[in-house]
Amino acid sequence: MKKETSRRNEAGGRLAKKMYIYGKTCLATLIAAGFALLFLMPIVLTITNSFMAASEISSNYGVVFATDSNGGKVYISEAVNLKLIPDMVSFSQYKTVLLKSPDYLLKFWNSVILVGPIVFFQLLVASLASYGFARYNGKLRQIIFFTYIILMLMPYQVTLVPNYLVAERLKILDTYWAIWLPGIFSPFAVYLLTKFMRKIPVGMIEAAQIDGAGELQIYRLICMPLTKGALCSAAILVFIDYWNMVEQPIILLGDVQKHPLSVFLSRINAGEIGLAFAVATIYMVPSLLIFLYGEEYLVEGITYQGGIKG
Repeated sequence: MKKETSRRNEAGGRLAKKMYIYGKTCLATLIAAGFALLFLMPIVLTITNSFMAASEISSNYGVVFATDSNGGKVYISEAVNLKLIPDMVSFSQYKTVLLKSPDYLLKFWNSVILVGPIVFFQLLVASLASYGFARYNGKLRQIIFFTYIILMLMPYQVTLVPNYLVAERLKILDTYWAIWLPGIFSPFAVYLLTKFMRKIPVGMIEAAQIDGAGELQIYRLICMPLTKGALCSAAILVFIDYWNMVEQPIILLGDVQKHPLSVFLSRINAGEIGLAFAVATIYMVPSLLIFLYGEEYLVEGITYQGGIKG
């Protein structure tokens, strides 16, 4: 009788424990879903509102961008109407952006021209520098790598004035090189890739050296394939960082025709609210596609710090 009672108590305890774990999991899932919806709301609003007519957008959000007679902002005394579903779907904003006004497409391709070379050549320079940092030891290497870390921790606004002075001295101000050179030699990718390459087993490199492989072959045939996840992670993060740049083009590029689309999005005025939604939607497409394509590499690069999986 006592054994049967004890078994019932144990079964009840296990059931209560399972119910507690299940309830805890459901609560955590609901909280995570709530935060996910909160963070996704601006993206959803941007995409859905891009299909609104200009008159509907002006009636819903015109008060946000209203100005007084002196051009200053007006206090918002009434609630802003946030609408997820337009009253009538309209493609007029996209028609204007894609067909009637080539200036927006020009700025989009300016963004591609500015960001593409930075991502490619930064990864190339960073992979070579990281290979050197990972392969060789010494005080000089430690000092240089520590300098890279210090530079990486500095916000771009701190180095903006020195970059401007250097670009002016090199006579590349108001050219794409003023944006490309600081971006190509940015220390972020060097730091990330060095952490990965340091965890490549030394035995693999020594075995390759015994087989007669040189440094270039070790770099190309061993280090690069093993750091593929890190390279993809760095490429995604670097692309997103420079795809959204605003200060650099404004300061270093005097010609407005060379400005990327991100600068336009930072200067929305009352007459371009509807176009801004459509342009922002188009502007998000490359980032979303790159993130969705490289999501696994990005997660792997952040959670798994290099080396070989067993």
